[in-house]
Amino acid sequence: TFNQQPTTSNGHMKRDKSWLQKQVNDRYVKQAHKDSYRSRAIYKLEEIDKRDRLFKPGQTVVDLGAAPGSWTQYASERIQPGGKIIAVDILDMPPIGQVNIIKGDFSDPKVYEKCRSISGEHQVDLVISDLAPNLTGIRATDQARSMYLADLVLDFANEVLTAQGTLLIKLFQGQGIDEYRIELNKKFQKLMVRKPKASRDSSREFYILARGYKI
Repeated sequence: TFNQQPTTSNGHMKRDKSWLQKQVNDRYVKQAHKDSYRSRAIYKLEEIDKRDRLFKPGQTVVDLGAAPGSWTQYASERIQPGGKIIAVDILDMPPIGQVNIIKGDFSDPKVYEKCRSISGEHQVDLVISDLAPNLTGIRATDQARSMYLADLVLDFANEVLTAQGTLLIKLFQGQGIDEYRIELNKKFQKLMVRKPKASRDSSREFYILARGYKI
């Protein structure tokens, strides 16, 4: 995911300490360390997968906003034997098995095109996106940036998903969500909203699982 840690300017020191304290005490952070996963985000994906059975052996999966890599770790385990995964993030990400890692900003047209080219036209079974913008603290700005990324993800999914393919995307409650769901409904047979237990209560994030892509 894009960097979401609060800034470290003097005006945000108290918030920084609060954020770090939550990280230290977070049971999902502790569990991820114990289970050798790279971040607590693994448990969001795991919960959704156990409920909705996202992964199958032999799938081709694209993981957008993948760093530090816990979703990729989990997905790469679940799609074997024969699975293929492409992981994309602007941040450095240590290698994971046979995963094809693309380092770059997904909103950069060159990076987007590289992802699309490697994925192939309508060759991907599942797109998972934990993308989020760098937060400014200005809610309207952050929401607009989030929806811009969501639009890019949907454009990408429209180009790479197989018939009956699946999209799992993180969104944030706010302006533009209703319109976005209308667009998803045009392209997928079924939409489901998921708010995993590992999502912090204070977070506006939620996930939409869109199944049955219509080419």
